Amino acid sequence: MEPIFKRVVLKLSGEALAGDKGTGIDNSTLNRIAEEVKMVHQAGVQVAIVVGGGNFWRGASVKEMDRTTSDHIGMLGTVMNALALQDALEKMGVVTRVQSAIDMKQIAEPYIRRRAIRHLEKGRVVIFAAGSGNPYFSTDTAAALRAAEIEAEVILLAKKGVDGVYDSDPNINKDAEKFDKLNYIDILNRGLGIMDSTATSLCMDNKIPLIVFGIDEPGNIYNVVLGKKIGTHVKED
Repeated sequence: MEPIFKRVVLKLSGEALAGDKGTGIDNSTLNRIAEEVKMVHQAGVQVAIVVGGGNFWRGASVKEMDRTTSDHIGMLGTVMNALALQDALEKMGVVTRVQSAIDMKQIAEPYIRRRAIRHLEKGRVVIFAAGSGNPYFSTDTAAALRAAEIEAEVILLAKKGVDGVYDSDPNINKDAEKFDKLNYIDILNRGLGIMDSTATSLCMDNKIPLIVFGIDEPGNIYNVVLGKKIGTHVKED
């Protein structure tokens, strides 16, 4: 089978890199995800990655701290994850660049749209770190923003602990209904919460398709790119 996409944004949560540890980075999980990204890359797909930082810090949940400060700490967590993922990919022979929305030139390139696109065209994986560089905006919103900027065909939203979008939490409600297809307006109207409303609206306004799938099942990233029926497909009405 041939890939059905030429350029994708893969959104990884920080928790996905933690594996069963729950926090920090689990090396075996990191290497498994890097191996899957390598498979997608070798299939000829241009891969950009937006990674979260929830395995180190969840800014919105720290109520006693100034929100802006807390969010900046979370952005630094995404940079740590991006550097770890870059290291894993380059050890596998995949040339990778990290671009940070916060200037830290000693360890990462600044985010420059044209440079990012050029890296992709040259066959490099690009990892976008530090979210959008702004507090109060999630890394889901950063994924939607970067996908629009680099004209990605789809956002692959890899979720830990769930294999798609449900009408309620399947880990709590065993009768939860899974959706195979949704429109963006359904997510907003139902309050499904798979992405925050800002990210959802940004995807809807820019007509960027979204595929929500489980990261826990090995091979899913590659299978989604091949067009196999996995997870929940979300698109414009």
